[in-house]
Amino acid sequence: MKAESAHQMRLLDLQDIDSRIDRLAHRAATIPETAEMRRLDSRMVELRDSAVLAETDLSDLDREQRKAESDVDQVRARSERDAKRMAAGQVSSPKELEGLQSEIDSLRRRQDELEDVVLNVMERREGAEARLAAARKELAEAEAEREAAAERRSAALLEIRADEDAEKDRRGRVSAEIPEDLLALYTKLREQHSGVGAAALRYGRCEGCKMALSTAELGEIRLAASDDVIRCEDCRRILVRTTESGL
Repeated sequence: MKAESAHQMRLLDLQDIDSRIDRLAHRAATIPETAEMRRLDSRMVELRDSAVLAETDLSDLDREQRKAESDVDQVRARSERDAKRMAAGQVSSPKELEGLQSEIDSLRRRQDELEDVVLNVMERREGAEARLAAARKELAEAEAEREAAAERRSAALLEIRADEDAEKDRRGRVSAEIPEDLLALYTKLREQHSGVGAAALRYGRCEGCKMALSTAELGEIRLAASDDVIRCEDCRRILVRTTESGL
């Protein structure tokens, strides 16, 4: 392929622009806040699950407490009723009186047991309330952190996009100066070689693959016409001759 040396030199300008655009794209894809937001999203899911679990526990404990308190009320009412019967002298038979006293004693023990159950449920309920409050507090903090991270990410992206637009505008102007066949080759090679389609020959070394050319290769390049498009024998990128080529 033939191309004026000035057009080949322009490829280096285009490559420099394309490399900056690639770096900007990489920056956009690796903004630290993006990873931070993903971490916070996962944490928020965990905290919401914890809050739901605590709310479910509270609901279950409320039912358990109501049941235990109802049982206490029933036992207390029955015990009080029996005590009133004894106090009113409604029971005259010694055997019946002994049975009633035994029932009252049994009811009091049962009441004590049920009240212990109520206290146990209330303690467990306090724990569930504390877990729910902690989950809600951490969730609110995580949501605030995520919002702040999203704002920082948006600001960073706006800056990157502005730089990208400026570089793409420059690229359009530079690429318009390069012949279509040379530009097509450069584009193809860029796709094949990690975004680098053209590299300078600097002091006998290809700046694309960083390999030093042999004496024979450099001798062939010295003899080549200035409009010959040279390719690196190692990486096959376009090799652009400059005043620093060392020829």
